[in-house]
Amino acid sequence: MGGGGDGGGAAPAPKQEELTAHPVKDQLPNVSYCITSPPPWPEAILLGFQHYLVMLGTTVIIPTALVPQMGGNNEDKAKVVQTVLLVSGINTLLQSFCGTRLPAVIGGSYTFVMPTISIILAGRYSNIADPHEKFLRIMRGTQGALIVASTLQIILGFSGLWRIVARILSPLSAAPLVALAGFGLYELGFPTVAKCIEIGLPQIILLVVLTQYLPHKVHLAKTMLERFGLVIAVAIVWLYAFFLTVGGAYKNSPIKTQIHCRTDRSGLVGGAPWISVPYPFQWGAPTFNAGEAFAMMAASFVALVESTGTFFAVSRFASATPLPPSVLSRGVGWQGVGILLDGLFGTANGSTVSVENAGLLGLTRVGSRRVIQISAGFMIFFSILGKFGAVFASIPAPIIAALFCILFAYVGSAGLSYLQFCNLNSFRTKFILGFSVFMGFSVPQYFNEYTSVAGYGPVHTSGRWFNDIVNVIFSSKPFVAGLVAYTLDNTILRHEARKDRGYHFWERFRSFRSDTRSEEFYSLPFNLDKYFPSF
Repeated sequence: MGGGGDGGGAAPAPKQEELTAHPVKDQLPNVSYCITSPPPWPEAILLGFQHYLVMLGTTVIIPTALVPQMGGNNEDKAKVVQTVLLVSGINTLLQSFCGTRLPAVIGGSYTFVMPTISIILAGRYSNIADPHEKFLRIMRGTQGALIVASTLQIILGFSGLWRIVARILSPLSAAPLVALAGFGLYELGFPTVAKCIEIGLPQIILLVVLTQYLPHKVHLAKTMLERFGLVIAVAIVWLYAFFLTVGGAYKNSPIKTQIHCRTDRSGLVGGAPWISVPYPFQWGAPTFNAGEAFAMMAASFVALVESTGTFFAVSRFASATPLPPSVLSRGVGWQGVGILLDGLFGTANGSTVSVENAGLLGLTRVGSRRVIQISAGFMIFFSILGKFGAVFASIPAPIIAALFCILFAYVGSAGLSYLQFCNLNSFRTKFILGFSVFMGFSVPQYFNEYTSVAGYGPVHTSGRWFNDIVNVIFSSKPFVAGLVAYTLDNTILRHEARKDRGYHFWERFRSFRSDTRSEEFYSLPFNLDKYFPSF
């Protein structure tokens, strides 16, 4: 046996409480400011600006990819970015006051890119010689398709049909959907960082050091680093990239490298006017095509499923209770109104809940609704003052992609956190979880690989719109994962495995009135609940 004294004895038996697992929490603890508690005004304004900076990434990336293909020049691109900013600001305010009331930023969506490209390639535009005329005609085509597509979410949301779908969602079927809403965007992370590794990689390292290591070492600056580490890191690396540009580091580099690395290559600052207010039908009257509208509707449905996952992540990071189905349905209806506004103003893209801003709620631990409303104010302000907005919008893409690596990961982890409600020792749980996540990655991988080689999707019939519908649906990772998990979870031993699925934990959030906290987090302002009751 071991000798006496402190040194050589056997370790004492662990206490009973040390052996118990972590308790299940229906609200995320350790959040500095939850959904209803706003930070002091100066802090709230700076946090709002940080959210505005983060949403700029997607706002600029999508028009930068689409507008040149449509035949537009830098002026057109700057105008589309301004329009997206204005509509995003309006939609974010609508969502936070009338929709789910969550601190969710509503921004551009990658889901709508595929049907938009399909409209760009449509035969009826191929013989237009003047590029600007071609741009306007294609833009009107996308507007018509978006206006029709918006009806899908408006009807599913405001009729309460989506409430019925959400009511039988369990933590087990929500986990793959929410996880892949974040992890499924991995292609937008490191592959873009690597296009200019000398600024992208320092951005990742600096952000991790500033937000994860330094706060525990420098106690005086703990709060500042945790909340504003992102904006500090971006400022430092952006300045470094600016010095590299001015110093002539990329003078003889290939054009591709210059586009990704230089801070003066976006063409937005030159193209943007000093002051201009985007307005509905600024490109002319929308044109309608039935097939394209159906394809856009499919994208609208996929975006609806993806944003359902992101809404759940946002509610988690805002330290709110799980979303009651009626509130989710109301939010979906208002998101449909958002897509309608996209069509009326002409953004060439639909709207969805911004995944990166959901991740920023996790990084800063501030889930306050007021912060998001302030960030919407910044979006509207900078959409009118074009030149100032364009300065921030010209941050090189690898810097933005470096932020995505961390922010998308937070949203993915929010999805994994729903597994705390499930029995992970059940073989049923293991099968549904593993199979849905695997298929969520594998099916879209096949569709994307096939498309990149052949130039068109695996479904290639004479009906172009039918091809678009199938290809859009199965190219979305969260949609496939969510669909597989939802179907299996509700068909395999549904009632016998009630506890394994975690269904009983969400029982009291199935209707709005059954948990008193729902009233605090999700009730409408100005006593509007009287006229628009939640069930």
